[in-house]
Amino acid sequence: MRGRSVWPRNTLLLGLCLAPVTAMTDPAHDESTLTPSERVSTDLTAVERARAEHWALTPQEWQRYRFLMQGIRGSISPTTLSPIEALGIHARDTAERNHFAERWAALMLEDAERILAFQQAYDAAITRLVGEQPLIDRSLLPVKQPSQSPLASTDRVLLFVRPECAACEAVLARLLARLDTIAGLDIYLSGLAPGDKQAIREWAVAQGVDPEWVRQRRVTLNFESGVLASMVPGEVNLPYLLRRRGETLTPLTGAAL
Repeated sequence: MRGRSVWPRNTLLLGLCLAPVTAMTDPAHDESTLTPSERVSTDLTAVERARAEHWALTPQEWQRYRFLMQGIRGSISPTTLSPIEALGIHARDTAERNHFAERWAALMLEDAERILAFQQAYDAAITRLVGEQPLIDRSLLPVKQPSQSPLASTDRVLLFVRPECAACEAVLARLLARLDTIAGLDIYLSGLAPGDKQAIREWAVAQGVDPEWVRQRRVTLNFESGVLASMVPGEVNLPYLLRRRGETLTPLTGAAL
């Protein structure tokens, strides 16, 4: 037909045969392991080639690592993140994840063996250099002074509590444990009907207060009935502690016990 170009059949067949062969024989363009968005450039610089060889990575693996570090992984991970870790974190399937996990585990095992070997060599060197002589002269270290207790043996403690208060029970337990080191403990309990002595006795027994302590006045059980408000102006939280030393009342904290 007029105006239609006719290509020689042999030329067309030759072109079809050569195209895939050319692509297959060019290793620099083997990007089968990369997604379309990752196929930016397969060219590696001399430094990148050296680093890829150091980590035993192929050019394609290094290119994928480079692509990953240009995204969110490079923004949120420390600069010490290894290429193997980055590739393993972003593995595209289970087999790839296991592959990089095993490689990283092997590297860490080798590193641990090196560290232990060096530590043993260091310990042996110290022994050769100083023998049995201690490395630190403990006599030159500052002596830690024992913490000063806020309570003396002549002090009485006023403890204001209420039922069903875990913090109150914890402070009471600490005070009962050191009852022999103070003159006594005066407990003021709120939240009970005034005059309900049975209720206050049952509460005390449940908290581990020995009735003998009460009889000896080492521990007294009292209804709060506004006593705290008369001593401390303003609103306070329970438990509340006061130290009575002579005629002086001083607030205490549970942490100081």
